[in-house]
Amino acid sequence: MNAKVKTTLIAASFALGGAGMGALSVYHQLLGAAPAAGFMSAPPPLTAAVAAPDFSQLVEANKGAVVSITSEGSSGPRDVANLFPLPGSPFRDRQVPPDEDQPRTMGLGSGFIIGSDGYILTNNHVVADSQRLTVKLADRRELPAKVIGTDPLSDVALIKVDAKNLPTVRIGESKQLKVGQWVVAIGAPFGLDYTATQGIISAVGRSLPNETYVPFIQTDAAVNPGNSGGPLFDSTGRVVGITSQIYSRTGGFMGLSFAIPIDVAVEVAQHLKSEGKVTRGWLGVKVQSVDQSLAQSFGMERPHGALIAEVDRNAPAAKAGLRSGDVIVGFNGTPVDTSADLAPMVGALAPGSKAHLRVLRKGEERNVDVALGSLPEAGRTRLGSQDEAPDHASSLNLAVTDLTDEQRQQLGVPSGGVLVEDVGPGAAARAGVQPGDVLLMLNGEPIRDAAQLESLASKLPKNKPVALLVKREGVSMFLALNPSSGANG
Repeated sequence: MNAKVKTTLIAASFALGGAGMGALSVYHQLLGAAPAAGFMSAPPPLTAAVAAPDFSQLVEANKGAVVSITSEGSSGPRDVANLFPLPGSPFRDRQVPPDEDQPRTMGLGSGFIIGSDGYILTNNHVVADSQRLTVKLADRRELPAKVIGTDPLSDVALIKVDAKNLPTVRIGESKQLKVGQWVVAIGAPFGLDYTATQGIISAVGRSLPNETYVPFIQTDAAVNPGNSGGPLFDSTGRVVGITSQIYSRTGGFMGLSFAIPIDVAVEVAQHLKSEGKVTRGWLGVKVQSVDQSLAQSFGMERPHGALIAEVDRNAPAAKAGLRSGDVIVGFNGTPVDTSADLAPMVGALAPGSKAHLRVLRKGEERNVDVALGSLPEAGRTRLGSQDEAPDHASSLNLAVTDLTDEQRQQLGVPSGGVLVEDVGPGAAARAGVQPGDVLLMLNGEPIRDAAQLESLASKLPKNKPVALLVKREGVSMFLALNPSSGANG
């Protein structure tokens, strides 16, 4: 049979619908072979289709506890979405470019009420460096919100509005989630309030690039910019996660979204409410995954575990006798299958906790007990805000972070210096400091890191301009900084 006849018959079988059986019989006759007796004489039994559940009652019962959040920041790009900035990765950051005529930018996000007295959970990246937060409730009230605490490592933030008798969500459990379960996300994608999308859990315990302390829930529920911080519900109407990231090559949804497990988020929120920050256990090692070749070189039967590439000097790991080349395969009785498994296990424990490790060294397994330390805080520092009294440090009103080795190489800064991430109204802005600048020297003192800059700023002379050395686009220049007045000297 030629291709033309075959194509025509296949098209006819679609067009005939139930009569397509006749087309198939003609097809066999044209091939010169009659169907065997009884072959396709009756259609095969159909498996009952499973209809998607109706989530209308779930949405109606919970939308009153979901809020949209507007974050007003200073000049510079502002995150509007559910994405971390992960350079070189398809986990894309979506930003609003700065507008020269509008020096203050607006970011959009979502959140959900966990306390009737106004406590709200959302993402850290929704509220980070915000100078004004506005929460829009389901009854259309718009209330100012204050940040109770943030945790960049888990991307969780706790904020509060001044209100009472607010509707709240019911908190579920994320540890028992299974792949294939239905989930519903509610949020404000692109500012469209109370949008509900459905999907299933695609994976649990997912590790993402540069995110080491969260075992993410992966779903195929449609998530877009503005969904960040919104709740992820299970089919019973309980929150099991906080929408956080999407995988995208375009900035829009491509079928992969990720949520922070609610068990992790609630624990973080409790620390933020009581202490204002989160403290985590610290082992003090740099690890990598074990591939097939490395497994063979270490005499392992299969690739697994976290291979120690470096042990920090004076860290708990060093004191316990751990070495480069050791492979951690168990932590407190739980197998460590990949290097990404280790950090959440360590970070979940309080500093001072005892940990029991199973380690492979030169092909032999041994047990190592470690007393965990406290995870050092990141080098990012905020030098005050516009809401604080205009003392020296607060009047600078900028956020800086320590430089990584890669940034030093790219920026041509061999040592010292801090990178400016955000500049608010204050002395630094008046002096002309911009995001992306590298601060090298203040008042004649070289700047080693963010912590030292904070100390230097607190000791600046009153009512006297000081010199600030910055590096911008490869060019070094001095700026006149006056922390105590409204004009440059």
